[in-house]
Amino acid sequence: MSGVAEAEENGRKGRARHPVLMVVAVGCYVLAVIPGMFLLTVGIGPVVQILLWFLHGVLFIELIQRLGAKESKAVAALVVFTSTLSVYAAAMAHDDLTLQQRGETATVTVVKEWRDPVTSKSRGSHYLLERQDGTPFPGPEMETATDLYDVGQVLTVIADPEGELRPQTPGHADSTAELVGAGTLAAVALGAVGWMIWRGSVDARRQNNHGARQEQEEKLREALRTHPVDRRGYIKVVPEEYPDVSKQRAAGIARELGLRAEAVGNRGSWRFGETAAGDPHG
Repeated sequence: MSGVAEAEENGRKGRARHPVLMVVAVGCYVLAVIPGMFLLTVGIGPVVQILLWFLHGVLFIELIQRLGAKESKAVAALVVFTSTLSVYAAAMAHDDLTLQQRGETATVTVVKEWRDPVTSKSRGSHYLLERQDGTPFPGPEMETATDLYDVGQVLTVIADPEGELRPQTPGHADSTAELVGAGTLAAVALGAVGWMIWRGSVDARRQNNHGARQEQEEKLREALRTHPVDRRGYIKVVPEEYPDVSKQRAAGIARELGLRAEAVGNRGSWRFGETAAGDPHG
């Protein structure tokens, strides 16, 4: 057996010995990644986040491949992608909820407006705000996905007293859509993981059954070579010792060794005798 084939066989046997352990490990890992990455997004920059998601994808693919799923790379990429979007939506919902809880209502005036460059994928609008008394409004500028307001327009906004979150109008501070989106994306990711685990377990069982049948066929060959013949000239074997080998397959193995399967009168046992010269059934 070549080194590659031996490694694959060892991997198959490892999955067969610990299938439940592997399923639990993958499931717990995915369940921990989404809330874990959500908590990390608060204190780390985008470059570190991208690196962590890349490492997560590599580790996740390795875990899934150990389950034996053939479609592991494609579906793992889907899981990583939907997990990333779920964390992003959850982070947006977190900001909206925080703004709703500690935000203060203020009346402001738009004093400056600008849009993202034309080269950007989405041309959002940015607004610099000023209090009614003419003092600058603290915190980052207000941002919207489209051009909604004009310079000089008076708005009512919910502002973060700590100046960390962007101000929003009351109608845009609702986190319902983000929460539904985050939950849906997380469900898609977990559903894909469940499907991959199921496919991996099916493939592993199929491989295990194939390996067990091969072992039993080899055991039957050895029995037909070495078992003594009875007084009537037959080799008798007990079919219960070869549960994955059909009677037809056993007859085929016997023919490979120059023997003939007894068709009737076996009383629960398989009996094989020497094929007579010129026998058309040999």
